[in-house]
Amino acid sequence: MSQKIRSADGILQVIPLPGHPAILPKAGETNILITSALPYCNNVPHLGNIIGSTLSADVFSRYNRTRNRSTLYICGTDEYGTATETQALKEGITPRELCDKYHVLHKETYEWFDIGFDYFGRTSTPLHTEICQETYKNLGKNGYLEPQSKEQTYCEDCGRFLADRFVEGTCPHCGYEDARGDQCDSCSRTLDAIELIRPRCLVNKSHHVVPRSSTHMYVKLDTLQPQTEAWIKQAAKKGKWSANSVVQTTHSGSNSDVEIIDARMKGGLIPAPLTRDLVWGVPVPELGREDDALMMEKVLYVWYDAPIGYPSITANYTPDWKKWWFNPKDVNLYQFMGKDNVYFHTVYFPSIQIGDGRDWTMLHHLSTTEYLNYEGGKFSKSRNRGVFGPQARETGIPASVWRYYLLSTRPESADAMFSWADCIAANNNVLLNNFGNFVNRVLKFISSQYQGIVPNNPDSDSPGPLSLNDPTDSVFISQVNHLLQDYILLMDSVKLRQGLQTIMSLSQLGNSYLQSSGLNKALMSSDPTRTAQVLSRALNLIYVLSALVEPYMPATADAMLIQLNAPKRAVPEVLSTDILAGHEIGKPAHLFKKIEEGMAEKFREQFGGDEAKVVSTTKSASATGSSKSKSKSKSKKQDPPAPVYTAPSDVKGGE
Repeated sequence: MSQKIRSADGILQVIPLPGHPAILPKAGETNILITSALPYCNNVPHLGNIIGSTLSADVFSRYNRTRNRSTLYICGTDEYGTATETQALKEGITPRELCDKYHVLHKETYEWFDIGFDYFGRTSTPLHTEICQETYKNLGKNGYLEPQSKEQTYCEDCGRFLADRFVEGTCPHCGYEDARGDQCDSCSRTLDAIELIRPRCLVNKSHHVVPRSSTHMYVKLDTLQPQTEAWIKQAAKKGKWSANSVVQTTHSGSNSDVEIIDARMKGGLIPAPLTRDLVWGVPVPELGREDDALMMEKVLYVWYDAPIGYPSITANYTPDWKKWWFNPKDVNLYQFMGKDNVYFHTVYFPSIQIGDGRDWTMLHHLSTTEYLNYEGGKFSKSRNRGVFGPQARETGIPASVWRYYLLSTRPESADAMFSWADCIAANNNVLLNNFGNFVNRVLKFISSQYQGIVPNNPDSDSPGPLSLNDPTDSVFISQVNHLLQDYILLMDSVKLRQGLQTIMSLSQLGNSYLQSSGLNKALMSSDPTRTAQVLSRALNLIYVLSALVEPYMPATADAMLIQLNAPKRAVPEVLSTDILAGHEIGKPAHLFKKIEEGMAEKFREQFGGDEAKVVSTTKSASATGSSKSKSKSKSKKQDPPAPVYTAPSDVKGGE
């Protein structure tokens, strides 16, 4: 098919797609390094996990590629620690077998959601061990490590110390009988295993558990605190960290200041343990000191080694990994996570980097989310409540729709609630009636009335930016350009939910433009020149939308480009004539399909766990018992409708 696309620098995307090898930063340019919190390798992720880190980071990485910036997105499974050992014990397999199993499940889940890591690795690699040990040695060399002896829980029958989740007991604060050695699930207090009343060994509850002294290596966070505080104040201000972090930004006139509000820092940091009495982990390296003998057969603490997973996974991706991780001059590091991981990325790991002494690429921008809850409650794997990992595919809802709904409800400043009714409404009211209708109406008109060829006329727009002084469409062009500027500002500030709302405002503007222009066969007969002009401008807006929507719904963007018969466009700053007269488009097709509203109740039952089954059984029994006294009036729906967008009266449905 014949393509007629404007040729000029900056129109098309030139940055490789995710997964292409050897993406390296370019000196003197904007280079973006992106990480999302490493998912723990003892279970499958649910929708809240996905929106909280991996999906949000994917959107930002894809956005930067649409701006032709060198971008690297790294993630992988966090595989060491007590949670892995205890889960392996429950499943009757080795920790390595457990990690192999869940690494595959995580990878398959993210691939289905179109999450495009440049490299999705894991922490149980030789390079990870090497980098963890090297950093540990540097901390020791620089005087930031000290041994401390403390009482810990010890199982006399197992002949081992019981770290964290290998011990359970009664919570000393609330009396909950099944508190873990690191946290009480009832009162949410953080615990030390030695605090538990009547401690029990997870291997066998009849084993005899006693306190016994053990020596571990601690990092002197108290000594590092002044340097860490100074760095936080400078980095948070420069990188505009999200509000739900360890800082609070205050504004006075044109000036802004950063105040540290983290309770641990305000109370004074204390030395933190770097070692554990475990088998599954990175072996503690020797420092050439007398206390090396005390660290034999211990491993590095998972909260120490997990953040080092970012550079170690990068090292497994490219031998030139240091060009990303020791290059603060040319690289900006963006990190995505849920709010429960903030301390370790803003205080703990930066302290480790400072203590290490090398010129690390450190956090530039922190993007965190609150919690996504499920239908009035919480996601629960043990109760089969909510959508976990591969289950999203079972619904038949495409990945693009999942991505749109999750990102449109991204809990950026407060907890959000997943709702099946809202999810279906988002598909039908927004994607179908707004975005999809605009794209399909324009392409279908060109296909049916002009045999798929963009019409030509003596007054066709010349290639390049459209004039703001246009006699007929100056308001429309100005509104599009204003929304484009909004989109770029929002995305550069990592305001992903608002960026998505701006895209839908643009497509709604496109629908209004078609309506006000009166695009139909009558206009084509009475004013072919105006018809060609409207189609050209609407078509080029669709081309822009394909670039804007790519970070959010890459499969949808690909489908749009096939129908446009056009290469990937970079995000522009103004609306231009890029697809020229005489260009041959592809075959129009609907981008989205309607989801019946009645499916909401079926999905609630399918993913509601044991509670939903009980409710379903009760409803069935009630319906049977009262069949003779059915009311003629229809019952009201429990979930409120979400009419985000109403199509203009002359815009046909059928998407």
